[in-house]
Amino acid sequence: MKATVLTTAEFNKKVANLENGNEWKFLGERPAIIDFFATWCGPCKMLSPILDELSEEYEGKVDFYKVDVDQESKLSELFNIRSVPSLLFIPLTGNPGMLQGALPKVQLKNTINDILLK
Repeated sequence: MKATVLTTAEFNKKVANLENGNEWKFLGERPAIIDFFATWCGPCKMLSPILDELSEEYEGKVDFYKVDVDQESKLSELFNIRSVPSLLFIPLTGNPGMLQGALPKVQLKNTINDILLK
């Protein structure tokens, strides 16, 4: 299962309604990873198949989403995205965390297991 590309409206329904001010309230039923990417970004293209593999491995445990920073500039600004790829890790409780760069699969799996599925 591939990651779902989100618009700002879909983000506000599935992840967190950011139009209600700066208060973070996660709306998902499972932990989530959001890949902030750009279609022109080489490292993003390298990371995409890794995230697709992980979305299959963690199907039903972690939701995977993508946000195109060029199409959804408001979301990019809200999360202070300055470089792509940037990955937002959202646990069910607590605050989300951000990692940047095309990280290796083993590091992503460790982060998922240590932060999202703890």
